[in-house]
Amino acid sequence: MVAFGKRLKQTQIEEWQGYYINYKILKKKVNQYTRQIENGSGDHLLVLKDFSIMLDNQLEKIVLFMLEQQGLLAKRLSALREQQDTSFQQGSILDVSEVREAYQSVGQDLLRLLFFVEMNAIALRKILKKFDKRLGYGFTNYYVKTRANHPYSQLQQIFKHVGFGAVVGAISRNLADLQDNQGSYVSIYDQPLLHLQDPVVTSIRVAVDRLTNSTNFLHFMGKHAMIVQEDLPSPPQDDVDEQTFDLMSLLLNLMNTFLYMVNTYIIVPTADSYSLSLGAAATVCGAVIGSMAVAQMFSSVYFSAWSNKSYKRPLMCSSVLLLVGNVLYALAFDLNSISVLLIGRVFCGLGSARAVNRRYISDCVPPKLRMKASAGFVTASALGMACGPALACLFQVKFKFFRLTFNDDTLPGWFMALAWLVYLVCLCISFKEPPKPEFNILSQESNRGQKTHNTAENGLEQPLLEGSEEKKQDDDDEDDQDYDQNDDDSEENHKPATSIVAAYRLLTPSVKAQLLIYFMLKYAMEILLAESSVITGYYFKWSTSSVALFLACLGLTVLPVNVLVGNYISNMFEERQVLLTSEIIVCIGIVLSFKVGFPYSVPQYVISAVITFVSAEVLEGVNLSLLSRVMSSRLARGTYNGGLLSTEAGTLARVVADGTITLAGLWGESRLLNTTLFPSLLICISSIVATCFTYNSMY
Repeated sequence: MVAFGKRLKQTQIEEWQGYYINYKILKKKVNQYTRQIENGSGDHLLVLKDFSIMLDNQLEKIVLFMLEQQGLLAKRLSALREQQDTSFQQGSILDVSEVREAYQSVGQDLLRLLFFVEMNAIALRKILKKFDKRLGYGFTNYYVKTRANHPYSQLQQIFKHVGFGAVVGAISRNLADLQDNQGSYVSIYDQPLLHLQDPVVTSIRVAVDRLTNSTNFLHFMGKHAMIVQEDLPSPPQDDVDEQTFDLMSLLLNLMNTFLYMVNTYIIVPTADSYSLSLGAAATVCGAVIGSMAVAQMFSSVYFSAWSNKSYKRPLMCSSVLLLVGNVLYALAFDLNSISVLLIGRVFCGLGSARAVNRRYISDCVPPKLRMKASAGFVTASALGMACGPALACLFQVKFKFFRLTFNDDTLPGWFMALAWLVYLVCLCISFKEPPKPEFNILSQESNRGQKTHNTAENGLEQPLLEGSEEKKQDDDDEDDQDYDQNDDDSEENHKPATSIVAAYRLLTPSVKAQLLIYFMLKYAMEILLAESSVITGYYFKWSTSSVALFLACLGLTVLPVNVLVGNYISNMFEERQVLLTSEIIVCIGIVLSFKVGFPYSVPQYVISAVITFVSAEVLEGVNLSLLSRVMSSRLARGTYNGGLLSTEAGTLARVVADGTITLAGLWGESRLLNTTLFPSLLICISSIVATCFTYNSMY
C-alpha cells in the first residue's frame, strides 16, 4: 500500500497544492525532534512550542484559504440569485436547466472544498498521532486542550466548522425551487424531512456529516458494528463488484448473527434451574453461560482466518457445531450429566461465526449498501438478544417423547437445534460464495495505486502529479530513512497485522482505554443478565417466565436507545463527552444495585438494572463509533482486525464475569450480589480514570 504522505500528495487538487497542510515537512520535523531527544539535546518545552507554532501556521493557512473559497462560492450564488430576480422582474423566460446546472456546478466546487478540508483534517490527526508515538509527549492532549476550546479556535474550524452551512443551504433551497415538483410545498424549510432528490445535494450532505462527525441512526448503528473503515475516503472504483453481490447471501449472513444471539440468551432464564436439576448449585449457571464465551474466544480467531479463503464453508461449519451443541445441551437432562451440558455449550461457542459475519459485510457488500448492512448486523444482534429470553418464556410445557424429556430446561436446546438445521439447509441451497478475499485484496492494492482518487459520493477526479523530479521530491532525505522504516507511513507498516500481539502494538493509549471501556460495559451487562435468574429467585421468588419477560424487556430497549443516541445525543454533544457521562451513569447504576443494610426490593433491583443496562448500551454505541474512527487503518483489514479485537475484549469480559458468578457462589447465594458487583464497580472506576487521562486524545 502507498504510504500516507504519498497518498495525500496523490489526492491533492492541483491548483490548491500550496494551501494543503505540509505533511512532509511536519513529518521531517518529528524525525528531527526524535534525533534530538535520542542525542540528549532536545528540550521538552522548546519542542512543544516549536511544533505548536508550526501547526498553528499550517492551520491558519488552511482556514484562511477555506474562508476565501467560501467567499467565492457565496459570490457566485449571489450572482445566480440576481440573475433569477432580474428575469422575474423583466418577465423574461428563465432557462431552468441552465440555472440548475449552474447551481450544481457550485455544488461540485463545494464538494471539492469539503474534500480539501477533510484531507487536511485527516493529515492533522495523523501527524498528531505520529508525534505522540515517536516522542511520547502526549502532544495531542496538550494541543487539543489549549486550542479546541478557545473562542477563536482555528482547530474547530477544521473539525467542527459551521461556515459551510449558509452555502449548503443556498444551493439546497434554490435547487429545490427549480425541481419539477415546484409548488408542492412552500420551501425546504417547511418540509425538512422532504429530501431533495439531487445527487449533488445528497453528496454534500454526506460529506458535511462525515467531516463534522454528524451522524444519524443508520450511520451510528453501522459504526456500532465495529467494521473499521480506511483512513482516507474510498475512490468510486471500489474493490467490491456490485454484480457479484448477492442479497440472499447477505440476509443469510445476518440470519446467522440473529440466531447466534438468540442461542446465547435463550438459556439465561433457565440456566440456574437446569443446573439444580442436574445436582449442581444454582450459581453454576455462570459456568454454563460462560463456557460458550470461553470457546468463542478461540473460534473467533479461527473463523476470522478461515474467512480469508471462504465464507460459505465457515458458516456451514458454524451451523453444524451449533446444531450438535444444542442437541447435547438438550440431552444432558435425560443423561443427568452436567458435563454433557457444559460440552454442549462449548460446542455452541465454537460455532460463533461473528468474525465471518463482519468480514463478509466489510469485503463483499458494495459501499453504498455497506453502512445499511452494518446497521443490519447490529439490529440482528439486538433483536436476537431480546428474542432469546422471550422464546424461553414460551417453553413452559413438559412432556416425554421416545424417552426424551421436553420441558422449560431442554426445549431451548431442541428449538435451537431445529432452527440451525433449517438454517443449514437454506445456507447450502441459497448462499453464493463470493470471489475469494485474496482477489479482493489484490484489487484493493491495484485501485489504490491508480492515478485518481475521490470521495465516495461526488466522483471528483484529480490526476496524479507524476515525473522523476516530483518523485524525488516526495522521497524523504537519507537522514530520515532510518526513522521511516519503522514509521506508520511506510508501505510495510500499512499491511494488516499478522497476530494478536502485532495488532495490540498498533493500539494507542486512547484506543486501549476504549477497549477497557468495552470490557467494562460487557462485564457489567453480563453480571446483570447472567445472575438475574439466581438473584430474582433468591430475593423475590420470581418464576422463569417473570425473569424471561424482564430480560426480554431489557433487550427491547437496545434499538430505541440507539435511535435516540444516533439521531440526537451524538449530534448535540461530542462523542467523548457522551462517553464519559455514560460511564459515570453506569457507575451510578452499579452502586444502586448493592444490597446495603435494608431489605432488597423489586423497585431497587429493576431501576438499578435499567440504569446500568441502558447507560451501558449508550456507552457501547458511542465507544465503538469513536473507536472505529481513531483505530489504526491497518486494523481495518486482515484476520486480526479491529472488529476481532473488540469481539475478543467483549468475550473475555463475559468469560471473567461468568467465572466471577460461579466463584462467588461458593460463599452462598446471600453474598452473590455484592460479591459480583464489587469487581464491576472497580473496573468501572478504572475505566473512568483511563478516560480522563486520555480524554483529549479522543479527538
